[in-house]
This record gives sequence, structure tokens and C-alpha cells, in this order.
Amino acid sequence: MQFDSLDEFFGMGGYGFYVWLSIGVCFACMFLLVVASKIEKRRLLDVIRKESARRERMRKAKQARQARAG
Repeated sequence: MQFDSLDEFFGMGGYGFYVWLSIGVCFACMFLLVVASKIEKRRLLDVIRKESARRERMRKAKQARQARAG
């Protein structure tokens, strides 16, 4: 599609509002998806870190009990 002016390009033959609105909504959804993914990744890494620290504490406590008993 060829446009004679920049105004015609943004007007999109009378459908500019709908075209640019749909593009804006699409980019907003993609942005929110990236942000939500980063937040979820950070939360998941925190859960893994806490679980790893918990298992390490349990391992050390078990070793200490065995050392006292043995």
C-alpha cells in the first residue's frame, strides 16, 4: 500500500484509529508478558534458593545428630 503523505499513512484510509490502537494493545501485551515473566523468574529463583538453604540446614543438623550419637 502506498501513501502520498505521512498524514495519509497515519490515517490508514479512515481506519487509522483501529489500526494504531490494535498495534498499541499488542505492544502493551508483549511488554506486560516480559515484565510478568521477569517477576515470576525472580520469585521462582527465590523459592529455589530458600529450599536449597533449608535442605542444607537439614543436612547439617542430621550430621550433628549423628556425630553426637556416634
